[in-house]
Amino acid sequence: MSKGLDLWEKAKKIIPGGSQLLSKRSERFLPGQWPSYYSKAKGIDIWDLAGKRYTDMSIMGIGSCILGYADDDVGRAVKERVDTANMTSLNCPEEVELAEKLLELNPWAGMVRYARTGGETMSIAIRIARAHTKKDKIAFCGYHGWHDWYIATNLEDQDGLKGHLIAGLAPSGVPRKLQGTAFPFHYNKVEELESIVEKHKDIGVICMEVMRSTKPENDFLQKVRKIADETGAVLIFDEITSAWRMNVGGIHRIFGVDPDIVAFGKAMSNGYPMGAVVGRSEVMDAAQGSFISSTYWTEGIGPTASLATIKKLEEKNVPDHLVNMGTLVGKTIDKVAEEAGLKVSVDYGFPPVMHFDFEYSNAKAISTLFTQEMLQRGYLASGGIYLSYSHKPEDIEKYGESVREVFGFLKKSIDEGTVEKTLKGQVAQSGFQRVT
Repeated sequence: MSKGLDLWEKAKKIIPGGSQLLSKRSERFLPGQWPSYYSKAKGIDIWDLAGKRYTDMSIMGIGSCILGYADDDVGRAVKERVDTANMTSLNCPEEVELAEKLLELNPWAGMVRYARTGGETMSIAIRIARAHTKKDKIAFCGYHGWHDWYIATNLEDQDGLKGHLIAGLAPSGVPRKLQGTAFPFHYNKVEELESIVEKHKDIGVICMEVMRSTKPENDFLQKVRKIADETGAVLIFDEITSAWRMNVGGIHRIFGVDPDIVAFGKAMSNGYPMGAVVGRSEVMDAAQGSFISSTYWTEGIGPTASLATIKKLEEKNVPDHLVNMGTLVGKTIDKVAEEAGLKVSVDYGFPPVMHFDFEYSNAKAISTLFTQEMLQRGYLASGGIYLSYSHKPEDIEKYGESVREVFGFLKKSIDEGTVEKTLKGQVAQSGFQRVT
């Protein structure tokens, strides 16, 4: 593991933040102990730089590898595209085939644009929506990435994004003139959105995650749709995280509420860069009057990987598997926690992305100790678990055996007041903090 630890310390000196992605920073898991880098991966197993194997019961590539690491079917399609050239002066035909598939899955929509990451996909969606309504102001709910339009919220109030997944996101570098252009409302609190549109008559965009872990209550989505219709705002559903896990396509289809634009990313291509903006023709057509263009949005790997991934999601009924495995993980955690006498709350709201929390005042230290002890048993583990098609019942059973051991150890440490002393490093970070 020392190779990974040494490389991480070097990275922090020459790469601001150490990693390109906040969610992959070692300090967010196990400071001074996390392997940090991989040499290879397959299924749910990852090998570090020293060749030690770990089973991933954590973030699975930040939820991008819905089928598992290095899936054979997706890999075969990608290799064929690479061998016949990924990038040329002409366009790849797969982007048209993929657009047809996305529209088949979302018959309310008529046009598609592509990107290669979730954040830029959302920025494209916002740009198109603003171009259509010719209004700048946005009401939003949930987490939507790193771009100026979203982080500008914290220019108004430094805690403006608190409660929207990641706290403490500094607006440093975001133009001050964007202050007062983005207004947050909380999930299932439609009265907050009503207050925003009453105060700001020029809201042109309403953007929200369909759900993360909490299900919509009291016709929340229907009410948001109605407000968008009444105000003439473009309704954007951010399904970067939620899509593909409970159905093939967008989870909004399950709830029976269609947006004007939906944004896809992460799991649609099983670890290969891809994002898609799918929307109504009359809204999407505004993209032709706004300059939205980038070289690598036209490469072939992303669309090829997406087509192969979606095909397998359908053929293997992967969403049902994810729900079953997530529910099994939750029940396993509940059972072993009860056996250990440990206070743990399990969130069953969105089974394919299972979460559990320790209900103690020093919960973060306990969670860090959990990660430390599970790592020693060969697991990448945390309180959040993205399930994949490669997770099988026998994997969950084996994981449960190690969790049982660790929960017993945690209970003893809590009772003796030795949690912090038992840690071999610092408590893991939360929110957005400097690492150097």
